[in-house]
Amino acid sequence: MGPGALLCLLAFLALLLLVARFLRGGGGGPNPFAADARRPPAPLVTDKAFRRTVVKTVFSADKVPARLDAVVVGSGVGGLGAAALLAKAGRRVLVLEQHGKLGGCCHTFTERGFEFDTGIHYVGQMQEGSLPRFLVDQLTEGQLEWARLPPDHDAVVLGGPSGGATFRIRSGPQRFFQNLKEHFPAEGAAIEEFERLVKGVGRGVSMLGVLKLLPGGAVALLCRSGLLPRLSAFCRLAPRSLRDVVGGLTADPRLRAVLSYLFPTYGVAPAKASFAMHGILLNHFLHGAWYPKGGACEIPFHLVPVIRKAGGDVLGKAPVEKILLDSQGKACGVSVRKGQDVVNIFAPVVISDAGIFNTYERLVPAEARALPGIQAQLRRAAHGHGCFTVFVGVRGSREELGLEPTNYFVYPGTDLDEIMDRYLASPREEAAKNIPFLFVTCPSTKDPTWEMRHPGKSTLAIVTFAKYEWFEEWKDKQVHKRGDDYEELKKTFVDAIMQSVFKLYPRIEDRIEYISGGTPLTNQHYIASPRGELYGADHGIARLQADAIAAVRAPTPIPNLYLTGQDLCLGGFMGALQGAVICASAVLERNLYVDLARLKWRTRVAEAKKKD
Repeated sequence: MGPGALLCLLAFLALLLLVARFLRGGGGGPNPFAADARRPPAPLVTDKAFRRTVVKTVFSADKVPARLDAVVVGSGVGGLGAAALLAKAGRRVLVLEQHGKLGGCCHTFTERGFEFDTGIHYVGQMQEGSLPRFLVDQLTEGQLEWARLPPDHDAVVLGGPSGGATFRIRSGPQRFFQNLKEHFPAEGAAIEEFERLVKGVGRGVSMLGVLKLLPGGAVALLCRSGLLPRLSAFCRLAPRSLRDVVGGLTADPRLRAVLSYLFPTYGVAPAKASFAMHGILLNHFLHGAWYPKGGACEIPFHLVPVIRKAGGDVLGKAPVEKILLDSQGKACGVSVRKGQDVVNIFAPVVISDAGIFNTYERLVPAEARALPGIQAQLRRAAHGHGCFTVFVGVRGSREELGLEPTNYFVYPGTDLDEIMDRYLASPREEAAKNIPFLFVTCPSTKDPTWEMRHPGKSTLAIVTFAKYEWFEEWKDKQVHKRGDDYEELKKTFVDAIMQSVFKLYPRIEDRIEYISGGTPLTNQHYIASPRGELYGADHGIARLQADAIAAVRAPTPIPNLYLTGQDLCLGGFMGALQGAVICASAVLERNLYVDLARLKWRTRVAEAKKKD
């Protein structure tokens, strides 16, 4: 037996032993999923004063709970999710948020009577009985309700909304692909192979959690052995680009574009995107899409009480300036700026939901930043694309305005890479003329409580990519006071974007009461994205390789400091929430995925007995 074959055999035996241990779970700290936390949902809370006590609590030193078990930097779903899991295990956790509103990309804001979501446009896998839905229900005690969107929750427009071809995407494990065949009857074989590859990625995506949670030495052995591509379609397809895979299936440019339409949901154009990443998102929405009843702000509204029930708290306007290390180089707390004062808060565990760049380049001391392990992680990471968002408030109901709950992905052509490359190569003065895509969505049409809460009003949000460099000149200017040149540049984008939106929804043109554009600097200010990133660190091919997945783990090279959120796992609501589960598993030293699955099985058995 040669050395290569011996390595494979050893790796395979190690894999069997470790997976068996992984699946046994248990051990370590208390189990946050020891009992079913769900209770019947209470009526939607609309009292604004009460809601402010939950999602707008302002930091002061006297509000810091005593005897903290952990402090979390950032109140995105990765931070709140990790804190809630620890709270359910009996830990007292303090979450600190630099912005005045809690929730990160889950927070909402109101202007001139119009309520806008900032980041949650739709979420997949929230069907009853799914493990992700069960996880969210446990974390929110069953209080977060979801509205299912229509089966055609997405539509792809190729060639622009004026005269272009529109392809409505239908959800359903079989219907999605059958619908594609109806649009492209001559491409049945290509679509069937695409289906096989996508579903293969879905079956193998659990490998991502395995690579994050198994011991580092074992994972390194597996990565070197060459076994992973043989065992997992996810690992096998991760090195291949979306463009490469789709281009090998069909020569039809329209079908290539439709099969690739979801790339803006993770922020990487097809030539640089991993097919595995694309497959994850397609599987995520395969069973449909959902929207939180009451809006995205319901997510932090129902997570914060879980943290407070265990003696912890979540406080806003609490910008963390640095992570404190003790004399042995272990994380022991954080420093918070409060006016002219600095408040030091100590805890045996520090968790960062601030992203890999903020955590390592801004928050940890210089001597820790130089650690080889930290530098190795930074070398693997790249900044993702920034975005430009337009928020529109319109007078009138959805029926009066002809608005739909369908999300429109509008592309000016079929070569998605070419239009992206041309746009990103544009000087800022020309960029608005070359916008490569628009994501057009109407949040007010998705929420069944909207008309009760905001009668006679409707909202739209439109998102596209934007380079940080186009706006970097004004990064040190105060928000809302960046000057006429900045506002004029924003206006060129807003005007170009709205020309297309008016073709989709012509009835809104004369009924707009509020419109505002947000640049990468807006993201930088409100959610502390270092360069206005839409999804944190870049989600390109390099990030999806097994060794790269395993390299960025919840425990950092600094003892007692942990990462959570989308830079630990993947972007988006569910990716950030998986980051929270991985982080809490590391802190509690137990496999929370196994604990969650066991609880789900027990509740299903108990419910079946009740029916009998």
